[in-house]
Amino acid sequence: MTDTVSRDTQAVTPPPERSYAKLAADESREDYSLRYAPHSFRRWSPSMVAGTALGGIAYLADFAIGASIVFTYGFTSGLASILTAAVIIFLTGIPIARACATYGLDMDLVTRGAGFGYFGSTLTSLIYASFTFIFFALEGSIMAQAMHQAVGLPLEIGYLVTTLIVIPIVFKGMGALAKVQAWTQPVWIIGLVLPFLVLAFEAPDAWGAFASFGGTEGAGSGFSWIGFGLGTGVALSLIAQIGEQADYLRFMPARTEQNKRRWNLAVLAAGPGWVIIGAAKQLGGAFLAFVALEAVGKTHALEPIAPQIEALKPWLGSVALPAAALFVIVSQIKINVTNAYSGSLSWANFFSRITHRHPGRVWYIFLNLAIALTLMEMNMFAALGKLLGFYSNVGIAWIAAVAADLVINKRIGLSPPHIEFKRAYLHAVNPAGFGAMVIASTVSILAFFGLFGAYAEAFSTFIAAGLALLLCPLIAWATKGRYYLARPNPVWGYTRAEGSGGGADAVGDITATHTCAVCETAYELPDIADCPVRSGPICSLCCSLDAECGDVCRKDPSASVPVPLPLPTVRTD
Repeated sequence: MTDTVSRDTQAVTPPPERSYAKLAADESREDYSLRYAPHSFRRWSPSMVAGTALGGIAYLADFAIGASIVFTYGFTSGLASILTAAVIIFLTGIPIARACATYGLDMDLVTRGAGFGYFGSTLTSLIYASFTFIFFALEGSIMAQAMHQAVGLPLEIGYLVTTLIVIPIVFKGMGALAKVQAWTQPVWIIGLVLPFLVLAFEAPDAWGAFASFGGTEGAGSGFSWIGFGLGTGVALSLIAQIGEQADYLRFMPARTEQNKRRWNLAVLAAGPGWVIIGAAKQLGGAFLAFVALEAVGKTHALEPIAPQIEALKPWLGSVALPAAALFVIVSQIKINVTNAYSGSLSWANFFSRITHRHPGRVWYIFLNLAIALTLMEMNMFAALGKLLGFYSNVGIAWIAAVAADLVINKRIGLSPPHIEFKRAYLHAVNPAGFGAMVIASTVSILAFFGLFGAYAEAFSTFIAAGLALLLCPLIAWATKGRYYLARPNPVWGYTRAEGSGGGADAVGDITATHTCAVCETAYELPDIADCPVRSGPICSLCCSLDAECGDVCRKDPSASVPVPLPLPTVRTD
């Protein structure tokens, strides 16, 4: 992690105090990974951003997760689990998606300003990074299984191939990701629909038999509260997927009177809307696995490639294997470029705050992929249910706390109405969100391991969600919201005073650029802080990387006089 500092005393014009390493300075690759996404960079239409974001949900882990739930707990309990988890994920995703799209911020930056504080969100960066490499490993395992079936490639080598294949795409950033998602979409849609179309003609009674399926573990076809709770916990492990959707939604163009209907629909569809397709895929994957169960056995039925082949055989015969393998490989590339991309953003956010250095997000692609490859080689696919059930306790506590701040705290005035993400204005830790998440996840993990009995174990994720939703506003109320801002931000004070709110609707007020006193690069106003140490504006990343300022502006705002930022003219039209 290096920032090169040039101090050529012979130069007539002094060089900037910080010049970023080549990869970190190239925003065509960097995609404003640690910053606010400026309006000048948000050149895609709402439909293009939404299409790219939804391309990332092509993954087949849904198939494996749905099959695992139904095989373990039976159809009735499994169906209730999948639908309940989908409702929870959808509702918590709405405010997060809108915040990310409105303010041009990724999940980590939103978390900072939504109750966690500058360093408090480092823990959630690790949680999110864990989500990306766990699911990269899961999706990579599915792709390796397909290559093993199709060409006999050993799984160990397949794991390596699935890891290396995404690097060139992820390296190039959002532009390359958008093209890959668009080009592969027709193949994916055909491959997704075709097996169900074949079964509709060749096995029309299969759905009726599936509805009375009692699982493979003796759960029975009736409803079980224990099975419902445990199954919901597994399905809720996908709740952090909203973070990956947000990594695309931050590039939404400004919402205007002309595009607001398309903008709202795109944000809803590409944000929380992913889970509607996701829940359908879980049920569809369970159905395909059920149909293939007798032919391939339980172990292979849980691997998406085998049920695909069995479903296609009546129509495609010997071509079923290569056709199914193509669909699986395309699906896994579509999702794993997203997993690797989002993981690089999360690791970059984490290490920039810990080390005060940033070499560029692309280097963290290799860290994320190395961890994912290790998990694949350890055969984490075999422990799918337990791993995801445990993870969901932490993931839902985080997401629920952020949603509680956006929906409750900001609406009733317990937290500022805008999202503040810059170090210069935030406390290190905000107990409202951070405390709520830590308490909720701790209690729910204890419940998950059986400390409070069988029912608490089964409903541990409900405990996590309920506590986080309750504690976040309670702690904010008890602390009177004083841990949200270390000092006022003159920019947001200005835009609020003019009634704009500082979001996408205020684009005319905030797109003026100002030059950072450290790196001497121009950034839009929301990415700039007033720095008394530098006696001028400082960009958010230079502020994060400053290891020598001692946080003077935050620790004792009254001891230093902030440097007023030059503010743009108010738009009156």
